[in-house]
Amino acid sequence: MTVSPVDAASAKAEYEALVAQGITLDLTRGKPSAEQLDLSSEMLTLPGENFRAADGTDARNYGNLRGLPELREIFAGPLGVPAEQLVAAGNSSLALMHDSVANALLSPVPGATRRWVEEPRVAFLAPVPGYDRHFTVCERLGVELVPVPMTPHGPDMDTVERLVAEDASIKGIWCVPLYSNPTGIAYSDETVRRLAGMPTAAPDFRIMWDHAYAVHHLTDTPARVADILPLAAEAGHADRPLVFGSTSKITLAGGGVAFLGASTANLDWWLRRLEARTIGPDKLNQLRHARFLRSVDGVAEHMRRHRELIAPKFAAVQRVLAENFADTPGVSWSEPAGGYFITLTVPDGLASEVVRLAKAAGIALTPAGATHPYGKDPDDAIIRLAPTFPPLAQVERAIAAVAVCLRLALATSGR
Repeated sequence: MTVSPVDAASAKAEYEALVAQGITLDLTRGKPSAEQLDLSSEMLTLPGENFRAADGTDARNYGNLRGLPELREIFAGPLGVPAEQLVAAGNSSLALMHDSVANALLSPVPGATRRWVEEPRVAFLAPVPGYDRHFTVCERLGVELVPVPMTPHGPDMDTVERLVAEDASIKGIWCVPLYSNPTGIAYSDETVRRLAGMPTAAPDFRIMWDHAYAVHHLTDTPARVADILPLAAEAGHADRPLVFGSTSKITLAGGGVAFLGASTANLDWWLRRLEARTIGPDKLNQLRHARFLRSVDGVAEHMRRHRELIAPKFAAVQRVLAENFADTPGVSWSEPAGGYFITLTVPDGLASEVVRLAKAAGIALTPAGATHPYGKDPDDAIIRLAPTFPPLAQVERAIAAVAVCLRLALATSGR
């Protein structure tokens, strides 16, 4: 697209007027809003004086590394893991993911001949664009990240299958199978089956299955994803998946419950490691969750109330982008049916400039490159938008400001 000097001047004037407003807006992280957290305020009064779990045990005391059975029963279905293969832990699924990799480095996982730290090289596949905190886990623990492209159906499985078949130092892959962060896509059944059954050079290969948005739907027709555990067991790779989830964006983000689901062998390995770290999780918090959510239907109803709060914010972003860039070459955006993010794709080389312009105008965006390993997007084209946290009016104002920044970046680049 060729932009005339008049268009460039108009875009610059519009941007200067935006800067002059002195606004401060934030679309960086996918946090629930205060109104969403208020939906779970009742939990702060639970469990009251009745601190006995369903089996009669005293939730105030030590013990039960697996967590309360009644809460595991509630989340078994949404996470696609039998309750007996699910552990309920503390508030952070990211901590469980970090500890899984750290434990594998220090203690042989089922199927391994030695600790990962003894390997000359340990690498994980990183579907891109992807989740920056997954990448940070590997970066902090010295695990190399190998980017593989995402498709509308999940990771590019031809690339994945080729890499894992030929290289035994590739020990895992990060996956957000439903409403993937940040693209919002759902893995196809074929992708899940191929992940579960593919030959790998590493006998101790692990799929880090981060089911963060298992119940986070934005429509009346929620997407579904195949359950990885039974498919892997059927293919003869029962120990391959580690399934993670949490209530962080369901109840109280700073006071939720995280889950780990896996094969019996993986759980035995995990619990032996856990015995050296803790005498038991916060079962009072687990008990208040079980009593507040009550059942799978209770979770669904609670998430319907979340949807009422955040769906208009997603719609506002879609509307503003469509009004401004529907026919602009090189500009596109995801239209997720769930999850917490929208991916804005701009012409190559412009993402950093849009983020820079936004910052100067008082709008905080996730750094360009955050969706790729080591913060390096080779195309400099992806911007992750997180509309859930600010009030709706601020979301509308922020995305309108982003549109101004993008128009200026396009104009000054001659796109």
